[in-house]
Amino acid sequence: MDVAVFRTERISRRRQFVLSIILCFFSLSTFAQSESPSAASLAEQRAKAVTQVVLGILSYARWPVEPAQLRLCIVGPTEYTDDLLKGTTQASGRPVLVQRLLANNPALVSECDSVYVGKLSNDQRTRLFKSLIGQPVLSISEGGDQCTVGSLFCLRVSDSQVSFEVNLDSVARSGVKIHPSVLQLSRRRAAEP
Repeated sequence: MDVAVFRTERISRRRQFVLSIILCFFSLSTFAQSESPSAASLAEQRAKAVTQVVLGILSYARWPVEPAQLRLCIVGPTEYTDDLLKGTTQASGRPVLVQRLLANNPALVSECDSVYVGKLSNDQRTRLFKSLIGQPVLSISEGGDQCTVGSLFCLRVSDSQVSFEVNLDSVARSGVKIHPSVLQLSRRRAAEP
């Protein structure tokens, strides 16, 4: 009987994640087809899509000790975090506390369960990821080549969709467990032209 309950919860979570990704892509596709959207509304739409993808990733991560309130720290200048900074709640009902911290803040390790990394110098990025080694902190980079230098997830944002790549080496070293469905989803997206 316990197995059936676990299986139902797992299927329900998977459906929630897939539904949120589909809704995100549907909203971006609809928006991209409308006539001459303003730059401000397009940026707002991208920020909302990034929020949905980030929340989806976070909902399929498991920490060694699950936090009652997930703490997401934003580091460095970013383009798509306006919607995240408004504060949010995961589909499971768990609140997500979002705050900005400097890349060299020693509190990153103790006050953050996940880190959203914006634009940093190579030196800042190296120090940040060195401070996270051995800590159960999920890192998501906003773009660029960060997947090769320590981030677990790297977002790819375009006008029509938000996708992501996964650095499997970083995932294995992080101490955060990521559901295999998310890893497979990133592979399928990476293969598309």
